[in-house]
Amino acid sequence: MIVAVVVALLVLLVAAAVLAGASVRVLREYERAVVFRLGRLTGQRGPGIIFLIPAVDRMVRVSLRTVTLNIPAQEIITRDNVPARVTAVTYYRVIDPNRSVVEIENVLAATSQIAQTTLRSVLGKAELDALLAERERLNEHLQQIIDDQTEPWGVKVSTVEIKDVEIPERMQHAMARQAEAERERRAKIINAEGEFQAAARLHDAADVISRNPVTIQLRYLQTLIEVSSNQSSTIVFPLPVDILQRLVPAAAGAAAAGEADEPEQTDPARLEEAAWGSAALNRGTATARDRGPVSP
Repeated sequence: MIVAVVVALLVLLVAAAVLAGASVRVLREYERAVVFRLGRLTGQRGPGIIFLIPAVDRMVRVSLRTVTLNIPAQEIITRDNVPARVTAVTYYRVIDPNRSVVEIENVLAATSQIAQTTLRSVLGKAELDALLAERERLNEHLQQIIDDQTEPWGVKVSTVEIKDVEIPERMQHAMARQAEAERERRAKIINAEGEFQAAARLHDAADVISRNPVTIQLRYLQTLIEVSSNQSSTIVFPLPVDILQRLVPAAAGAAAAGEADEPEQTDPARLEEAAWGSAALNRGTATARDRGPVSP
């Protein structure tokens, strides 16, 4: 009799322990429990220790931490008919555990599918240049669209980032040629602007020199000093224009006086003498050229 009572007590203790283990749950700080009693939603509980009625209550754990969702690579065609392969990442978290359990079967799978379809739809309407240069704007647009679609599920999409954009190799070469042409265009524009500014400065210098003729003589002497320091090339010695202007009238007057005093000679001996003199002058010029550079 005593043995039967002891066995019954042991069975009761074991049953009580099993029931206690089935009714007591411990939830972490980032977890919440969505409790169903006989199939009806009673609300969320936690964190900490919660008690359930065995065989009556059923609990679903929901994590409130931010989830990193990698969007698989998507093949898209941009607005300007350029094929591209785009990968992205999405960050979301559950803000309403009740709706994340009741309204949707699998939050992770549903958010992933929404992100993929939205990525193809939005980036397919953008041009390649915008896809490469305006990622921040596209990221904000994607985040807004995905968040609006997942909001009824109690999910908050905080960030969407485009990680990589792969384009065909031929398109990369074309973009490189375009960038090179753009740099050449900028270089030509900068060179033209420099020439324009230099011409403007020369015009100002000419105005200053025209007010005082002595300045051109000083510039001429400075040029002679610069030329005399270079011994490795042939130097052409310039003459000022004003000297030539003074010599031309004098030479013209002397020639007119000579023609008036001397009769015109057209005999063969005089022509032959002139030819010999011209040949000697040419030989002298060639000899001077062979001697090398001439210093002032």
